[in-house]
Order: sequence, then structure tokens, then C-alpha cells
Amino acid sequence: MKQVTIAILGAGNRGMNAYASFIKEKKDLGDKVKIVAVADRHEERINKFKAEHQIPEEFCFRSAEELLAQPKLADGIIIATQDQQHLPHCMAALAKGYDVLLEKPIATTAEDCLTIAAEAKRLGRKVMVCHVLRYTVFYQTIKNMLESGKIGEVVSIEANEDVGYWHQAHSFVRGNWRNSDSSGPMILTKSCHDMDLLSWLMNKKCAKISSFGDLFYFREEKAPAGATKRCFDGCQVKETCPYDAEKIYITGSLGIQNDSLFPSNTFVVNPTVEKVREALETGPYGRCVFHCDNNVVDHQVVNASFEDGSTASFTMCAFGNAGRNIKIMGTLGYIYTQDFGNVIVMKEHGLNGEKYECVDIRTLTDDFSGHGGGDSVLLEDFVNLLLDETYTNTTMTTLEDSLQSHLMAFAAESSRVSGGRVVEL
Repeated sequence: MKQVTIAILGAGNRGMNAYASFIKEKKDLGDKVKIVAVADRHEERINKFKAEHQIPEEFCFRSAEELLAQPKLADGIIIATQDQQHLPHCMAALAKGYDVLLEKPIATTAEDCLTIAAEAKRLGRKVMVCHVLRYTVFYQTIKNMLESGKIGEVVSIEANEDVGYWHQAHSFVRGNWRNSDSSGPMILTKSCHDMDLLSWLMNKKCAKISSFGDLFYFREEKAPAGATKRCFDGCQVKETCPYDAEKIYITGSLGIQNDSLFPSNTFVVNPTVEKVREALETGPYGRCVFHCDNNVVDHQVVNASFEDGSTASFTMCAFGNAGRNIKIMGTLGYIYTQDFGNVIVMKEHGLNGEKYECVDIRTLTDDFSGHGGGDSVLLEDFVNLLLDETYTNTTMTTLEDSLQSHLMAFAAESSRVSGGRVVEL
């Protein structure tokens, strides 16, 4: 069997803990692809990656720029660096002749997204964007239901993303995506997934958008009396605070004491209770959620009108049960989800009652690792593309398709910051 080679920029949660791990653990992927080079600025991450994937020292680089300065080292490259690095890293990779699997978002401005798209087209290079939710059994099932025609033409979609209190605190209050000046607006960095799903399920272009949202809770003036700057500094409300760093990362259900590596492994390599505690006592993830430098929203609503007059509404909120739900209403029926997104119900309208179709996705797969199983399927798609440049399928998240979701996100943010005005795409 022909085997392709891949280099990885960024040995963090996505580059090492997701994509590289799937290549190592899943035989079908491992037979098709070999990781030959890696770049990351953290020495401990590089050492772990080198040991786990048997990468020679001369192909372990201490920065993305150092790797990209070399002659082309692999057939393809995975770019899993920070959002604002995507433009320079992707442009350099394209110039070297790499086909690219690019973590979302493509870039943090519309202009930069369009620049990458234009350069990929000019050079004839392939760029796939990691809109992994398209690849899940959950959304594949919904897409197949829509394509069956049983609910007719789609008139309206209602979608919700409950970010989850701990995820908001981890990523968007304490973490890398907390501040739009160093990353991007949350509707882009978190919910370009959801804009992509709306566009893909509608199968038509968005014409105009309006949006409202704000940073409601994670602000200094909301801090309860007795809260300290850091969770380990004698906070007087530590016992009752759900956002307490010790609860989230050490003692809680996602804590290292309960044998959960994630989310601690996003900031500690090979986490232990001692290493996590040390990182929390000195680093950004041990800060009080009311005393951080965050500025992104913790709730936002988006209303979208598509080219034929059909509509979609989307709500993102930090404070619900982590997960996504959706309801799709068509001229001949409707689709909705229940049981925390595990069950999909399709009902067809009828004069003598409604025809039901009910699918429990837990009967279709037992692999819900990595975005509900989507990560490894997307990665396999990219590998297949490297093996055969003519390879395609209806799910593939091409750069051209992904631009639509990003332009929707940029329009939504423009509307939000201007008081909800309607923005035409």
C-alpha cells in the first residue's frame, strides 16, 4: 500500500493529542500515512512527540518558521498553531508546495482568509479546513435525512451551542481564545463550526445576518465578595464556586485525580496532580474567572437570511449543558434532536397523523472520540486526498466551502459590535 508523509506544525492539543494520536492508534490511518516532521516552541512537547512517533531529532523543529524554512519535507502538512499564526504559516506552506490540513479558523480576518484562498488557487494546492462536525455520524445522519427529501424544502433552522461552563472558563476566559485581540471573536473561533453546519445543511448561500451578544458574567464587577485574583490565593468563595480551578482541573469529574487527562493536557505535558497544581499556582489557568484579561462574549445570537428567503437562528451560550442541538423545519416535515443530541427524530406532515423516523446514533457507532468521531474521519479524508488528488466527497471541507462560514461569522461579529444592524454578505 502506498504511504504518504505528513509534517505537523503545533504539537499541542490538536496536533499531538488529536491528529497524531489518531494516526498512531488507528491501524487504517497508520497504514496509509507516516508523520515525518514536527514543529513546536515547547521543548517538552517536542520531546514527547519525538518519543511517541519516532521522529529523528533532525526533523524536530523548535518553531514552525524553522520547519518551513527547510526544503519540502512531506506530502502534506497539518497546521495546528494558534489562530493568528495561520496566515503566515499557511502561506509559507503553500509556497513550499505542501497540501494543507488547516485548523479552523482559516484566519482571523476576512481579508486574510481570502488571501489564503487566492494563493492556494494560484499555486494549485489543496487546503482542507478542520470543520470536523460535518464528519460526525450525528450530522451525517441529519444530512442524509434532508437529502431524502422527506421533509421537503428547508424553511428554517434553529440551532444551539451550549459551550458549557467549564469549557467557557478553560478556553474563553483563562485560555488561548479569551481575547479577540490575540485570537479572534468567539463567533469565529468557536462557532465557525456552527456557521459551516448551517450553510452545509441549507445547501445555499447566506445573504444577510444580524447578531446580538455580550460578555455578561466573566467580568471583574461580577466577582463575589472574598474572591481573590487566583484560585489558590485563599479565595473565600472557593468551596461554592463552580469555576474554581482546583475543581475543574484536579478534583472534579474532568480533573486529573479522576484520571482525566483533558483538559489539563492542554497546558501540562504528561499531567500529574503535582504538575497540574504547580501550573495552576503560577500560570493563566489558575486565575479567577472574574480577574482575567478576557473580552470575548459569553453569549450571542445570530439570525441569518439565505438567498431564497429561508432563515436560520443560532444561539451560543456559556451556561448550558455542553453540546449542540438542532431543529430543522421543512415544507413536508421537520427534524429535531433529543436526549442531549443522541437521538434524531424526523416527522413527516400528514393529514392522518405524522410518520416518525427515530435514529439513536449510539446504535450506529461506538466511536465518539474527538468531536463525536469526526476528527479521525476528517483526517482520513485528508490522507485520501494526498493519496489521490482527484479524491472528493460531499462532506469534504474545502477551502472554498469554508469561506462561506467564515464570512458569516465576520458579518455576525460586525453586526454585534454595531448594535445588531443587518449586514449583507
